[in-house]
Amino acid sequence: MSPSTKHRRTALTAVLPALALSLVAPLPAASAAPAAPAATAATPPPRQPVATGYGGAVSTVDPDASRTAIEVLKRGGNAMDAAVAASATLGVTEPYVAAIGGGGYMVYYDARTRKVHALDGRETAPNAMTETSFVDPATGKAIPMDQAVTSGLSVGVPGTVAQWELGLRRFGSRDLRTLLKPAIKVAERGFVVDQEFRDQTATNEARFRDIVPSRSLFLPGGRLPEVGSTFRNPDLARTYRELGERGPRWLYEGGLGREVVRTVKRPPVDPASTRNVRPGLMESRDLRAYKALSKKPTRVTYRGLDVYGMPPSSSGGSTVGEALNILSNFRLGPKDPVRTLHYYLEASKLAYADRGRYVGDPEKVDVPLDELLSTGFARERACLIKPGQAAQAPVAPGSPDGRYTPCIPPGQSTRALAYEGPQTTHLVVSDKWGNVVAYNITIEQFGGSGLTVPGRGFLLNNELTDFSLQPPAPGAAPDPNLPGPGKRPRSSMAPTVVLRDGRPMLAVGTPGGSTIITTVLQILLNRIDLGMDLPTALAAPRATQRNTPAVFAEQAFVTRYGAALAARGHKLEPFQGPPVGVIGAATGLEFLRPGLVQAVAEPVRRGGGAALVVRPAR
Repeated sequence: MSPSTKHRRTALTAVLPALALSLVAPLPAASAAPAAPAATAATPPPRQPVATGYGGAVSTVDPDASRTAIEVLKRGGNAMDAAVAASATLGVTEPYVAAIGGGGYMVYYDARTRKVHALDGRETAPNAMTETSFVDPATGKAIPMDQAVTSGLSVGVPGTVAQWELGLRRFGSRDLRTLLKPAIKVAERGFVVDQEFRDQTATNEARFRDIVPSRSLFLPGGRLPEVGSTFRNPDLARTYRELGERGPRWLYEGGLGREVVRTVKRPPVDPASTRNVRPGLMESRDLRAYKALSKKPTRVTYRGLDVYGMPPSSSGGSTVGEALNILSNFRLGPKDPVRTLHYYLEASKLAYADRGRYVGDPEKVDVPLDELLSTGFARERACLIKPGQAAQAPVAPGSPDGRYTPCIPPGQSTRALAYEGPQTTHLVVSDKWGNVVAYNITIEQFGGSGLTVPGRGFLLNNELTDFSLQPPAPGAAPDPNLPGPGKRPRSSMAPTVVLRDGRPMLAVGTPGGSTIITTVLQILLNRIDLGMDLPTALAAPRATQRNTPAVFAEQAFVTRYGAALAARGHKLEPFQGPPVGVIGAATGLEFLRPGLVQAVAEPVRRGGGAALVVRPAR
């Protein structure tokens, strides 16, 4: 999720259509490869939040990434090809949130088989990591979060490149080398810095100054990049070019992987710095052991629609699905939106309690996924909701044990909401054949770990701070999200595809850390129960209830619904971000009729998004 919805005017953006043939044509032999055509300066595509048309559609946070995807689609590439090319471009224009030093989750609808697939590219912990790796032995407590983040210790084994390889091998029609070409050109020619990019750099300035390659790349000349200046990343262009030539094994079994490990184990900190940047535990064998996973997606039926999401290690699909199952026990509609929102907040509260207690990496802990998504468990949880009175939060988790009674006592839970940085990004793509991709990409928080691989032009993630950093006290309930060898930290990313009668109706997702789940859930509720069209559903003011005493909300939500919800016992407080006051930066597609797709991005939040279609409807 990325709070970044930058729409910088990219220098020589016209290189993307100029490269269109190379994006889709089979690669010639190296000796016969023609020179790339010359690029000319042009204005990037407009920042439009809604586009409706035929032949394929895309919505991302960045016009260059959206334009890349559209050009792939126009020249015969499919949705998977376009998603990979767009995400590589985001690695250039959104370097603080999307990079090959991170990972992500993807939900894919295959039109040929009419089946939905989930591809897990989540980062993994090194084999040497234990439950107490983030605990300071001197104090017996977790090290401070800022020290945990800016460290080699926070860096998980990157999954993005392996996920690209898996997605292209199973569903793509173009090779990685071809699909990296637009991003290489943008990195070489540069983009024009806007205020948001400068502000994001300023957020990281202090730690970037202490880390030599990060300072060299992101603080050119030792200063914040000026608005209006051109930002180039030739190191990343070179890295992408070599990655295309050598293939993913270069990262997981070869020289690039050794450079990553060296950066993690010996963070390149300025010797004059006093910052304590802890070394990490990653070894080359951890990279060799990494696998992107093909998984069965979560599925629930809601109001006759099939809602597919990301299974654990993400908690997105299970928590959205459980909340929808709870809400299916109530009649909701636009005549009484306050009542509908009350049930939404209460269902979220209950589902988050169960998320915290039961969801982790299913390869390492027992996740009762089938029971969490069962209608019996949902009925048992739904009976705790009172029509006119909010339950005091935090509420206790339920017992997804297969033995369900009409009601259980609403005990208390004191487990705090785990830290999860909100800086991610999400894109959606469809093609002329009806394939659909919903894809979350991340390096965790703005700037990830702060560690740039020297000479390579990309930052490494801090995903391992998504683990619970300290084991629970003796006698407390077990925590499924403790660190462990080879373990994937729990995520809230929730790329979601909704089918009606076996065919796509919606694809949605958002950045936002632990607010991702409630944002996706609220968009679905707005569209399905409150009768909004998708642009309105996505733009509507948001609130998030994550089993905390207060509901955190955007000011427009408080203004519109605050008094009525307070009368039902909800305590609303302004959402503090980051960024302050804004929840999510969603992207979505709606399939209006066969062949006609509406792409939707944020109209205002974080600068607005970039929705494009291959052939606009007249």
